[in-house]
Amino acid sequence: MTDRSGDPDSPDSLGTAAAPRPDVGGATRAPLSRRSILTTAIAMIDEHGLRYLTMRRLGEALGVEAMALYHWVRGREDLLNGIVEQLVDDLYGDPEVHLDTGHNWPDYLQRVAHGVRRIALAHPQVFPLIATRPPAAPWVRPPLRSLRWMESFLQQMRSCGFDDAACVASYRAFSSFLLGHLLLEVSAQGADVSPIEQEDPDRDPDETDLSSYPLLQSLEPELSQDHSAEEFEEALETLIERLDQSRS
Repeated sequence: MTDRSGDPDSPDSLGTAAAPRPDVGGATRAPLSRRSILTTAIAMIDEHGLRYLTMRRLGEALGVEAMALYHWVRGREDLLNGIVEQLVDDLYGDPEVHLDTGHNWPDYLQRVAHGVRRIALAHPQVFPLIATRPPAAPWVRPPLRSLRWMESFLQQMRSCGFDDAACVASYRAFSSFLLGHLLLEVSAQGADVSPIEQEDPDRDPDETDLSSYPLLQSLEPELSQDHSAEEFEEALETLIERLDQSRS
């Protein structure tokens, strides 16, 4: 196991976003609710990996029949999406993350990045869901499941004077860097980063209600464009420049 005693983002450090892990097999259980179901599911994945999670096993851990869970979650897809939402909610509860930029966008990006990394290190087996779940808005590039986080991010960058194009460019660069780096990091810890679950291919792409995310909705034309090739070249050139500077 990697020694992270000196890592400020490790689950043992102050300011961690990691929630306490319940005892999956314990005798004392919280009343059944959507949150208790999601919390137990996260704990099961932390302990056994994503492939272990089934509605039957989750019901057993909660002391109920699997069918009782469907009052709170519509099925496995809704369960996995809810897990992502709960992880992102941890970011909003992290006292080290200031989700209001105060017009200091570099500090905002630093704090959000470290907050997301704390979540990844606390839940390495769960974290890949953030990047691999089909996006709630399928036209977003690069895809990200959490519309709440995207709307908040875009609003903060706009408040710092970024125009629409710059907001989208900053989202693309920041999310690509963050998720790409952290997926590699949790993979090194043994997390399974390969896609496991697939959304129903017959799902209506227009069924997502975006009324709560007006800025995200207004930026659909920009967010739906795929500039992967250009962005790859720019990132590669920047890396080469930094390596060249390190020689001196």
